[in-house]
Amino acid sequence: MRYEFYYWPSIQGRGEFVRLALEEAGADYLDVARGAENDGAGVPALLRLLDDASLAQPPFAPPFLKAGKRVIAQTASILWFLGARHRLAPSGEAGRLWTHQLQLTLADFVDEIHDTHHPIAGSLYYEEQSEEARRRAADFVKTRAPKFLGYFERVLARNPSGGGHLVGARRSYADLSLFQVVAGLRYAFPRAMARLEKKHPRVVALHDRVAERPRLRAYLRSKRRIAFNEEGIFRHYPELDG
Repeated sequence: MRYEFYYWPSIQGRGEFVRLALEEAGADYLDVARGAENDGAGVPALLRLLDDASLAQPPFAPPFLKAGKRVIAQTASILWFLGARHRLAPSGEAGRLWTHQLQLTLADFVDEIHDTHHPIAGSLYYEEQSEEARRRAADFVKTRAPKFLGYFERVLARNPSGGGHLVGARRSYADLSLFQVVAGLRYAFPRAMARLEKKHPRVVALHDRVAERPRLRAYLRSKRRIAFNEEGIFRHYPELDG
């Protein structure tokens, strides 16, 4: 099956967690909104599916994945689906639930990262809430980032299977997502992360191992990997990097 993946074409955002899973799985997929409008792709194709009145279970917003006639939305739900199909999660129910739980915790982390630069409203420009962003980012760097990173450090330490994975003895989509969060934090908060990484060596080691996985290493060095920028979730504003 060739998947159709729908997300905004110029940012990594929440869609990048899905892209990483598809790339690691070696899945055949079309990143629809990055295609040419003349070929029926591009953002208009994304908007058409988003507004398709024939869908009994319509998605609220990107990202969403089309697999045959099925349309799956929400990052964690898409990864749950791909995890079972492409051995990116354990086969047993307990392992799948644990992987899903970790992904949802990462989603909470990502929401807090986003709110460091948009603490009031997503509809306002950063410059309209920069004072509030400074206060939010200062608390994030001091309390919230260490809390989340410390949690994943403990999960890695307590995994009875060892091997430096979050779940069991082999990589899962949760590992890929934690890699993305660390990479994004390094971009957004380089000074803060230089301090925090010293206290979370297992998290850093997982990031480094994921980056060297053959398929992901090729992807990360390719044009398919969109660069971090100040339109996505992870944004670098020096004044917020305490």
